[in-house]
Amino acid sequence: MNWKEENNELSKRFEFRSFEDAMKWMQKASIFISKTDHHPKWTNIYNTVEVCLSTHDAGNIVTEKDRKLAAELDRLFQIVTENTH
Repeated sequence: MNWKEENNELSKRFEFRSFEDAMKWMQKASIFISKTDHHPKWTNIYNTVEVCLSTHDAGNIVTEKDRKLAAELDRLFQIVTENTH
């Protein structure tokens, strides 16, 4: 999964071929995020998105919600990057 778990957070850096691909990924992810009402802390600089996940309602710790969101973000990353080659 390549996610780093420390300080009660899962974190990962996603790098895309372009700013547009990063935005496309964030847009696709927003559907799952809204549906599950579990919002990440993420930042975007050009073609890079850094994501940190923890569950506020559980006391800011990593829960199954975070692991499910991480898996979905990885799945969407695969889709977006495969479609750009």
